Formats: sequence, C-alpha cells, structure tokens
Amino acid sequence: MILISPVKTEKAIGKIEYENTLTFVVQNSATKKAVKDEVEKLFAVKVAGVRTFITSMGKKHAFVKLEKAFKADDVAIKLKMIA
Repeated sequence: MILISPVKTEKAIGKIEYENTLTFVVQNSATKKAVKDEVEKLFAVKVAGVRTFITSMGKKHAFVKLEKAFKADDVAIKLKMIA
C-alpha cells in the first residue's frame, strides 16, 4: 500500500471542497505515478494530477487532484473524512 492515510486537517478539507483535491500521507518512496495509479484503482476515479512534498517531520504528503467528472467529496465520504 502506497497510501498510508488521508489528511483530515482544515486546510485539507478546504482543498476537497474548493479544488477537488484529496490529500494523503504516502510512503516516502512513492512516486507521483504510483500514487496516481493507486488512487485510480482504489476509488474508481480519474486523476488529473499529483503534487508531492515532504513535511518538516519527514512525512511525504500527496495532493491528488481529480478530473472534473469526479468529485473529491464522494471519495472523502467513502473515507469518512466528511459527513
């Protein structure tokens, strides 16, 4: 599993609502392509793009932007991030 957990901060929830983007903590060795493939496979969506960064605590986060035809809200509800 490349995806470790979804990020549930206020900023991450805002990205779901306004940018159609999900935020995940991923393995440090994960590539953008691997993150894209796993999200598409697990949630049956199409990914428009992936941005990654490593936090000051050494954890790697991935911002996964979905295609316009798919809603990040729907995936967030499946993950129980929002009600």
